[in-house]
Amino acid sequence: MAPTIRSPSLLPCRRICRASLHAPLSPKNKEVALPKMQSFIPLEDLMTRGGAAETKSFLREKEGGGLLARFLAIADAAADRAEMHAIIGEQRNNWGHHFLHSINSITLTASLMSGLACAPVEEPTSLAFKLSAVVLFTAATGMMLLVNKIQPSQLAEEQRNASRLFKQLEKSVHTSVALRSPNEACIEEAMERMLALQKAYPLPLLPGMLEKFPKVVQPTRWWPKVRTPPGGRRGAGNGWSVEMEEEMRGVLRVLKNKDEVQYVEVGELILKINQTLAYAGPLLAGVAAVAAASIGGGHGSLPVVVGMLGGVLSAVTNTLEHGGQMGMVFELLRNCAGYYRRLEEEIEFNLAAEEEQREEGELFELKMALQLGRSLPELREMASYSSSSSSPCEDKEIKEFAGKLF
Repeated sequence: MAPTIRSPSLLPCRRICRASLHAPLSPKNKEVALPKMQSFIPLEDLMTRGGAAETKSFLREKEGGGLLARFLAIADAAADRAEMHAIIGEQRNNWGHHFLHSINSITLTASLMSGLACAPVEEPTSLAFKLSAVVLFTAATGMMLLVNKIQPSQLAEEQRNASRLFKQLEKSVHTSVALRSPNEACIEEAMERMLALQKAYPLPLLPGMLEKFPKVVQPTRWWPKVRTPPGGRRGAGNGWSVEMEEEMRGVLRVLKNKDEVQYVEVGELILKINQTLAYAGPLLAGVAAVAAASIGGGHGSLPVVVGMLGGVLSAVTNTLEHGGQMGMVFELLRNCAGYYRRLEEEIEFNLAAEEEQREEGELFELKMALQLGRSLPELREMASYSSSSSSPCEDKEIKEFAGKLF
């Protein structure tokens, strides 16, 4: 009986394929084979081979992924707000330029029409000039009232500053992520900063925009209540000393009595000038409209003179107000006062807090110097001069300002 021959394909195959690397045979070399390598390393084996620290760190990152995602979501929202404010600010800046040139063109054209209305021409032609002047003066009056209400240059400055501050918030979030893992306190602080910025610089125009002619000039506030900086505690002492406390008190004294007061006072002056121009422009255009309507009514040349002069003065007033961007200047001064008010609150908080709750002393001093545009020696010299313990001078005798940026 012939032996049974099985096909190789029917034989059970449990072979293990191993890969080997063979170098070309030559008299100088021999065959080199790589050792067998496992396709995977179990987690338990990794833990026992010295990877415990890395694995635990990886697991902690997975557990804190929710906090990190929430923190980065705030950064994304801040970046989006910055772009929105930049776009809207550009749009409102264009409004200011277009309204300025349009109103001036309309007003000067109406003045010219008033002069032509009394020219020795036919009655229908004179009536056409007269009605055209009245319509143009009335339109200019209405447009001036609208533009003076919203102050496009001031709106553009608000959006520019808001865009800068939202970008600053986004960068601070990414910096915090790079330095340490976020916690609930970090997320809460970032959210408070976000909401404070939205309140200080609203996007809606009407209603919701900031008051353009406030009764009392106050520094702009775009930050929440100052609290202990996350990760700022470094134990007792925290880099502070009696000398540094006196230095910060001197800086605080100058900020309160010189920098903030100066910007608030100048802001009040600019506000009064802006209010006067805002009332005078529409008033002059309205008087010119009434005068143009009275041309040819038996009043002689007086309506013509009043109409033309009123139109010209109205154009000049409008140019001074919006060409000079009085609203932008007022908003800039108010923001500068807010900038120094924020520094005051940071210093007051750190001086009033316990040592273990303060921000690290040397870092805080460096931040103050940078934000005031000074070097550390300049900051210490200014603070020593204005410190109440080392200088007997009164507040009114302090002549040096703390900030050199503005």
